[in-house]
Amino acid sequence: MLQRADTYADLVAQFRWRIPGRYNIGTDVCDRHAPGNPLALIHLDHDGAVQRYGFDDLRRLSNRFANVLAAHGLTRGDRIGVLLPQAPETAIAHITGFRAGLITIPLFVLFGPDALAYRLGNSGAKAVVTDRAGALLLAGIRESLPALERIYCIDGPEAGAEDFHALCARASDAFTPVDTAADDPAVIIYTSGTTGDPKGALHAHRVLLGHLPGVEMPQRFLPQPGDRFWTPADWAWIGGLFDVLLPALHHGVPVVSHRAKKFDPEAAFRLMAEQAVRNVFLPPTAMKLMRQTRSTPYPGLAMRSVGTGGESLGAEMLAWGEAVLGVPINEFYGQTECNLVVSSCADLFPARPGAMGRPVPGHDVRIVDGEGREVPDGTTGHIAVRRPDPVMFLGYWQNPEATVRKFIGDWLITGDLGRRDPDGFLWFVGRDDDVITSAGYRIGPGEIEDCLLRHPAVALCGVVGVPDPVRTEAVKAFIVLKDGVEGTPDLAREIQDFVRTRLAAHEYPRHVAFVEELPMTATGKIIRRALRERGGD
Repeated sequence: MLQRADTYADLVAQFRWRIPGRYNIGTDVCDRHAPGNPLALIHLDHDGAVQRYGFDDLRRLSNRFANVLAAHGLTRGDRIGVLLPQAPETAIAHITGFRAGLITIPLFVLFGPDALAYRLGNSGAKAVVTDRAGALLLAGIRESLPALERIYCIDGPEAGAEDFHALCARASDAFTPVDTAADDPAVIIYTSGTTGDPKGALHAHRVLLGHLPGVEMPQRFLPQPGDRFWTPADWAWIGGLFDVLLPALHHGVPVVSHRAKKFDPEAAFRLMAEQAVRNVFLPPTAMKLMRQTRSTPYPGLAMRSVGTGGESLGAEMLAWGEAVLGVPINEFYGQTECNLVVSSCADLFPARPGAMGRPVPGHDVRIVDGEGREVPDGTTGHIAVRRPDPVMFLGYWQNPEATVRKFIGDWLITGDLGRRDPDGFLWFVGRDDDVITSAGYRIGPGEIEDCLLRHPAVALCGVVGVPDPVRTEAVKAFIVLKDGVEGTPDLAREIQDFVRTRLAAHEYPRHVAFVEELPMTATGKIIRRALRERGGD
């Protein structure tokens, strides 16, 4: 959507949204590029094998799966979970869901049973596509999910799950996609809040079009001839799915698919060089780990653009990136409910270390006070985005009260505090809530606290983020034990494992402090601010 310009002012002046009334993500990312079957996806297995898929391959395979789902009774508006790492079947499952008029739910493969049970139960998902590990995990919670009728396993039949590939092989590859409006629901992405259970951000099909300017700006006017995109970020998160996979396919840019079980900086350099990756989204934590292993350019690396987001980079990291990766690093900002609304772009203006950038064309981003009034430059306030906006969510799934609280008038309040300088650059100041930002993940303490309270030794607990040199923040739990229980290192490790296996590996408390009492308000609420202040204790 962005047309190359010489200045930021020209870029903004010439921009216009082009959102059709009828639009479907699934047809957009396949059908336009299907003739001739040009390369769409390069998948690297853990054993080194390479699989290649063209755009027509994705179209035909998603049509086959759409016919399977139709035969099994799934109809427009039904929800389908996708519990897979980066893989061809992950792309196919989402594309299928969109083409069939379903609502897809990206699910992180490191989620434990409690995290999965809540998301699948809350969404009322009727089906899940997963692998062998996921099928075994789902088998243990399936009785608590009455709406879940079908599980499809890409590794063959397993634990009550049906063979995904066998079913697709018997289905027709002819399917007429559902005619959807741009405002029809397409995907639910769960995001952790500060209290209570996670909330499902419901997005419309237009969300992909809304993302495009915010992808094109940091990726230096994607697409350009020879572009090829990769990210180590999981496609279960909005940063992997809508910052990389789907925008790249929209533009006909091939995507490299590979998700290591654990991020390896040297392997990341090698993958980008060997697979001729030219465009990458690198979360800041990944870059910090890469910086620890290398201070000189990697042989054979030929990057054209590097984008990053999730936390601000300083001058040192920006200088390292340009020296080692060979191109300027462009930062961007957004959140699950309203993503990629601020960006830097070295082609248009030099980066200011610590600044997030300027508003992406098409998005009205301001700093406002608690009444929704814009504040003067240099004044700290709420980072807010004006509605309507194509990238903005429709609302929280089955949670209208939380949706209302997200807005002040026509301003979506991000929950982050910031300021604007006289040149229009936006600066992140801090959060006005208790969300923990760790290794690029936004983690709500409420779900972790609920899990901790189920441990037989825990009487009370409070969870906060504490500074971490690599992850930005690490999760720390302050725990009041039940009478007669002694706080020992062994108990701390047991509690950590308790959370890790029930929620997710990135959510468990890396630090545990046993305390006599927690700071409380007069109404009995934990004062997390006070816990953060003593985070190093």
